[in-house]
Amino acid sequence: MRLTGKNIIVTGGSRGIGRAAVELFAEEGGKVFNLDISLDEEFTNPNIEFIPHDVTDFDAWQNLVKELVDKHGKIDILFNNAGSVGAYEGIEDIDMSDWHRVVDLNLNGVFYGTRAVLPYMKAQGGGVMLHTSSMWGYVGATGVAAYTASKGAVRSFSKNVALTYAKDNIRSNSLHPGIIATPMVLAQDKDLTQSIVDKTPIGRLGTPREVAMAALFLVSDESSYVTGTELVVDGGHTAQ
Repeated sequence: MRLTGKNIIVTGGSRGIGRAAVELFAEEGGKVFNLDISLDEEFTNPNIEFIPHDVTDFDAWQNLVKELVDKHGKIDILFNNAGSVGAYEGIEDIDMSDWHRVVDLNLNGVFYGTRAVLPYMKAQGGGVMLHTSSMWGYVGATGVAAYTASKGAVRSFSKNVALTYAKDNIRSNSLHPGIIATPMVLAQDKDLTQSIVDKTPIGRLGTPREVAMAALFLVSDESSYVTGTELVVDGGHTAQ
């Protein structure tokens, strides 16, 4: 029960990696608030509370975090997980509206959540943040211009948080999944997915639970001396 007594915000927790993390964190004793646009399937663990929320709305972030702290006293962990590929086009072909939409979700949503939670973590004497990037935020990829740019920015942003707020006992790390069997990946072009799997040394899709286990380590006290770094969960893809 590594998260007993912890109040945890997870964004994008209704499906995929986020859902696996929400369920695992609750299994480990945490009180988990799943912030997402919608909920496809109800959770059975009473320690999980779904709250409809748009991570690209900063005013909503401020109001929600204040309400949670007023009601529950503190926020121990923020897992900025919400994100999407959103558009597969490269720099010359991506529609400008798609660029702004993907960056708003993948990067600004992380910034807004972090900014909303920081004052409370500082006041309570510390906290932990984890931000989902991607293996393509760690190394380059062709196409998917908005996704790679935003996920690369999340990696650097996480380091900025770690260095700036270490003195406040706030840790920050980034998580970099490879090709994972999430609803988003399973719905994309199968040839594209297989081409990535073919380049992955372990030779298969990862599971959301496997990524959630890595996230659990980074948000728990077991990683108390880990901050400002990234954990890649990609079946060896970026080791090549």
